Amino acid sequence: MFLGTYTPRLDEKSRLILPAKFREELANGLVLTRGQEHCVYVFSAREFERVHEQMRSAPLSSRQARDYIRVFLSGASDEVPDKQGRITIPVSLREYAGLDRDVAVIGAGTRAEIWDLESWNNYLEEQETAFSETDEEVLPGIF
Repeated sequence: MFLGTYTPRLDEKSRLILPAKFREELANGLVLTRGQEHCVYVFSAREFERVHEQMRSAPLSSRQARDYIRVFLSGASDEVPDKQGRITIPVSLREYAGLDRDVAVIGAGTRAEIWDLESWNNYLEEQETAFSETDEEVLPGIF
């Protein structure tokens, strides 16, 4: 499970050093793709296969499903971290997420997310009030 928030920097070659706690899960390969809210989703290869299998069960007759799958998969890039735990984020994904030098890598359970640091801080600030006001209907049986 991916947990926590980390603030690494992209180097001059647009490489990111993965947080140490994430490296073991991602060491054998990972998939980067467009995430919602203009971030980059990071899946282990195994988890991405599971997500893809779920997508395959969507009916081809659903335009919304076709559109989502196209956007999600067309932006995907499979990567293998180097010995230092670095990955290169493709230009298209950096542009999509507005990534410059300062980024936030957050744990989101079954995936990690890479955000532009300023965008992440703005998003978090906006969501903290809603978070404190969340009631049981949103996540039944959790609290």
